[in-house]
Amino acid sequence: MGSKASSLLQDEEIEEIKRETGFTTSQITRLYSRFTSLDKGENGTLSREDFLRIPELAINPLGDRIVNAFFIYGEDQVNFRRFMATLAHFRPMDGQKNGEANEALNSRSNKLKFAFKLYDLDNDDKISRQELLHVLRMMVGVNISDEQLGSIADRTIQEADQDGDNAISFTEFEKVLEKVDVEQKMSIRFLH
Repeated sequence: MGSKASSLLQDEEIEEIKRETGFTTSQITRLYSRFTSLDKGENGTLSREDFLRIPELAINPLGDRIVNAFFIYGEDQVNFRRFMATLAHFRPMDGQKNGEANEALNSRSNKLKFAFKLYDLDNDDKISRQELLHVLRMMVGVNISDEQLGSIADRTIQEADQDGDNAISFTEFEKVLEKVDVEQKMSIRFLH
């Protein structure tokens, strides 16, 4: 299976993806094999429907938001390079050299930017009360009343909002999460 995938990827393409994402050759060939198995149209791209065939995404309350993160605004297909660039946000941070962490897709800052975009539904670089309510509702379903959710959203914005605009900017989001172990919460252990 891995040899078929590696034969379809050119060595120079593998090297470029390694440089861009930090994945190993083995990880790239395994993920390419997974990518091609999801590519039901067999056209070298994935659609939203292809992603939703992944059981873990289909049952995840934020699955739709995660799937959207793979797509550049206005596009409806994802190629392998874009797939790998998005997955790189979830690569563990261990083993990075100083200085590399600021540039890497899986740096703390880039992981937080990725998470922020899951909440920023209208892409205006702010998380409004309505956006926060919408994501909270996706996460908890009907297990909490609208009144309780509203209270949680109001308290969250009150605690995070430092400039008084009744929304959470990325800087404010980053500050609220400064003590959270982003490495542990936003990393997937990919096969070696």
